Amino acid sequence: MLSEAKYLKGTLSRFSCAYCTPENPYARFACIRGGFVSVLTEDIQQRSAHTIMNTYARLPVSLVRGKGCKLYDAEDREYLDFVAGVAVNALGHGHPDLVTAIARQAQQLIHASNLFYSEPQVRLAEQLVSRSFADKVFFCNSGAEANETALKLARKYSFQKYGPHRHDVICMNNSFHGRTLATLTATGQSKVQHGFAPLPQGFKHADLNDFSSVERLIDDNTAAVMLEPIQGEGGVVVADGSFLKHVQALCRHRDVLLIFDEIQTGMGRTGTLFAYEHYAVRPDIMTLAKGLGGGLPIGACLATDAVAQAFDPGSHGSTFGGNPLACAAALVVLNALMDDNLLERSRTTGAYLHKGLQELQSRIPLIREVRGLGLLQGLALSMEGKPIVESCLARRVLINCTMETVLRFVPPLIVTNDEVDRLLEVLSSVFTTRLESFEHHRRAMPRS
Repeated sequence: MLSEAKYLKGTLSRFSCAYCTPENPYARFACIRGGFVSVLTEDIQQRSAHTIMNTYARLPVSLVRGKGCKLYDAEDREYLDFVAGVAVNALGHGHPDLVTAIARQAQQLIHASNLFYSEPQVRLAEQLVSRSFADKVFFCNSGAEANETALKLARKYSFQKYGPHRHDVICMNNSFHGRTLATLTATGQSKVQHGFAPLPQGFKHADLNDFSSVERLIDDNTAAVMLEPIQGEGGVVVADGSFLKHVQALCRHRDVLLIFDEIQTGMGRTGTLFAYEHYAVRPDIMTLAKGLGGGLPIGACLATDAVAQAFDPGSHGSTFGGNPLACAAALVVLNALMDDNLLERSRTTGAYLHKGLQELQSRIPLIREVRGLGLLQGLALSMEGKPIVESCLARRVLINCTMETVLRFVPPLIVTNDEVDRLLEVLSSVFTTRLESFEHHRRAMPRS
């Protein structure tokens, strides 16, 4: 294996044997005989810099294929995936049922628009309604679009019932709801709002798990309270059950809509199909995306009939939303969650991961807290998380960092205990090395 420094800097050798010449079409792939690393990933990085907007801080890896919980880069190196496309690839990579359904639907019909009816869309809506609190569904393409739908629906409902003054939405600090102007304003993180003023009006922010902060903000102008059962991008912060119940009671008392953003927590991620099931709290509106399509872009906004009636033809729309291809994929994901014991697996494997992280915390003083539900787990650190992410990458394990100091683990729901053990082994090695380095520098410092 390459040293960590060489791997992250992309130190690449050129052609090292007679077989691997520039004229050889296979020279762009890893050469075992010559003992060098291919230049393919570096080539892709350079081409990307010339043609793609600089909106992502990408890791120096070009991924080309996957199987199960494993991914392979352009040089055919294997990685254990605990990112899952940021909680998207619920069934892992290359799931045979998903591949078959996508291929079959692509042969029949990929897109026809919402000017016409689509049987896969209706089937998916029926399945989501039958398994949730909701009566109606609107399909779109992403989490941000789903949240835009929820915000528009809440305002339209409140406008029709109470008039134009009833438009404010109370969101949570450290939340994340998307990158459109409305959803980044709803997001309780100033860093994502910087440079985009003037922002839309009508958004206030309270603190998750602080009921009094919500109670202080709610008034006759409030249309909805919007929150995530677990703040994924906000550092894997789990909402307290009593907090959610008090918020629900307050919303019912004031006739204010309750919106749950389950973009990241929905579709089995926490061990139940939807995270609200853990709390016996029912929202009026819920948004889904990420894991819903198993890798294909699809989002959904679900609502009760009383709320959904606020939308009529022309109120909202999406050209690609609920297209047959994405819906066919989502049906496979939903069926797998219900029929293949993946919800139980998410609970049990998630508990196994949580326990392993807690054991790691007991040995590593750099870890402040372990938190999460199911297969959405986080490690809050007393240091920046980026160096840990990079060190894991060098050891071929993919993880993610949020809020700068929280490591997030969102593997495919098919992950095994053996794969969890591999993650824990790598984390233990990385943290131990980091501690030894700190101790070495401490001893090397001159005494006053």
